[in-house]
Amino acid sequence: MNTDTPLPLAQRLRGLNRPLVIALTAVALVRPLFSVTGLSEALGKPLTPVVLTLAITLTWILAVGLSRVREPLLTLLAAGVMYALATLVLSGVLSPLLTGKLQGPLAQPMAIIPLILINLVWGAFCGACAIGLRRMRGIRS
Repeated sequence: MNTDTPLPLAQRLRGLNRPLVIALTAVALVRPLFSVTGLSEALGKPLTPVVLTLAITLTWILAVGLSRVREPLLTLLAAGVMYALATLVLSGVLSPLLTGKLQGPLAQPMAIIPLILINLVWGAFCGACAIGLRRMRGIRS
């Protein structure tokens, strides 16, 4: 029986491995980078974005599932939200420079909440898979 009282969420969030969250976010930014540079079109849409998303998902799951991160689910939830915020900022900065006009979620504010929610769900899915991987390895989160 576990008699430890759970830490408050704010304290758990402060204890996250921030460099790992930033690294996972950077890995995910490969996908919009492919789109911005035209590599997705050159390599073939819609297959390239799908393959990139699967590769990023697998990277996230393995990076956290094979590590000793204390909060695997929260780590990947944070990575999902950070990725959403990073894409929001990048689209706001890059779209006017590349196309001459604001495009993306900032141009359509109704898309901001779904963007964050979708990436939160993506992080949750990866986090659940990472926890499953850790349990298969005999590590309890």
